[in-house]
Amino acid sequence: MAGSDPAGEVGEEHDPETHLIPLAIQAALGQRPPLTVFGDDYNTPDGTCIRDYVHVEDLVAAHLRVMDALTADSALTYNLGTGQGVSVKEILDSVERVTGRPVPHTLGPRRAGDPAALYADASRIEAELGWEARYTRLDDTVRTAYDWLKNHPPR
Repeated sequence: MAGSDPAGEVGEEHDPETHLIPLAIQAALGQRPPLTVFGDDYNTPDGTCIRDYVHVEDLVAAHLRVMDALTADSALTYNLGTGQGVSVKEILDSVERVTGRPVPHTLGPRRAGDPAALYADASRIEAELGWEARYTRLDDTVRTAYDWLKNHPPR
């Protein structure tokens, strides 16, 4: 899950924060120490892990679509995501484009058990319920998170 309400009314706040996009934005804004990138030697195009960063509004829309499709005797299970893998480096690049500031970071060792790439195949929910992610441009997702975080710094 990534991003925040585009209207700026609801946003992401965790204590401790563990999600990459808000960590990178907070580092760029000087609200936290430099980010640690865990590994740059994965079998990916730029060596960093690849993940699927689905926008929170897309998740809400998917859950509402599923709720509308449920009946008393049904159970529905779907993978939700953009289906587009995005690397840690691509996240840092996007945060730099959106904020206009570099993301201070250091390189750390790989975390045990981290797969090189992990992203969703949401084709089943698209075929069965007509849902697909609307936020497919990374910079749009990062911008909503940035708009929230610049106005709601961590406590």
